[in-house]
Amino acid sequence: MRSGNPVLKESTFLDLGSGAVVSRDGDAMTLNGTVNKTGFLLLLTVLTAAFAWSQALGPDGTPAPGFAAYVWGGAIGGLVLAIVTAFKKEWSPVTAPLYALVEGFFLGAISALYNHLYEGIVMQAVMLTFGTLFALLFAYRSGLIKATENFKLGVVAATGGIALVYLATIALGFFGIRIPLIHESGLIGIGFSLFVIVIAALNLVLDFDFIESGVEHGAPKYMEWYGAFGLMVTLVWLYIEFLRLLAKLQSRD
Repeated sequence: MRSGNPVLKESTFLDLGSGAVVSRDGDAMTLNGTVNKTGFLLLLTVLTAAFAWSQALGPDGTPAPGFAAYVWGGAIGGLVLAIVTAFKKEWSPVTAPLYALVEGFFLGAISALYNHLYEGIVMQAVMLTFGTLFALLFAYRSGLIKATENFKLGVVAATGGIALVYLATIALGFFGIRIPLIHESGLIGIGFSLFVIVIAALNLVLDFDFIESGVEHGAPKYMEWYGAFGLMVTLVWLYIEFLRLLAKLQSRD
């Protein structure tokens, strides 16, 4: 049950003492329950994102005084809650909704800025994100894409490579060093964004497989929240990458 998503990992459904898969005769994780909780987390994210959108920019389109608080507070708060949830998955009924609320502030502020710079880009990114979600879900359910071990290994390796590139970008940024080409609007930068989007999309397949495995093995009921949280992490990543790609494309016009 390998997943490229760092919060959905191989040992999540395993009993730490015996190594056996945890089984519950009653009150177990269900697919419908996970879907419903994913929808609830999306709703919470939209609510706080809409608020941050309305507050992030001034009348002239420049960042408002609270813009940095929404961006950095949302980003850092979301990261902290994600780490806590990953290590304490039994807390996910509380931490997953909190993650959605906090992440919404970050997404709303960033989206407002992108939409000011490139009008209409946010709606395009939203449509592409959910279009990709449903297309990959259909491909997975119909058997067009199967989460084999080799498939999982390839996606996990590619995801790890992308994570290293972004970590290097952040670390070098503190010293005023910028990695050339891949973060720019040239052909290499656009190609890199396309590659990242493909890998993020393929992570959705691994997330579907992971959630389905949890349902089949009778994971505890709170794992519905954890599965929904893991899917949200991938969707947030995918949406941000679509924003970056569309911005690169429009900046070339």
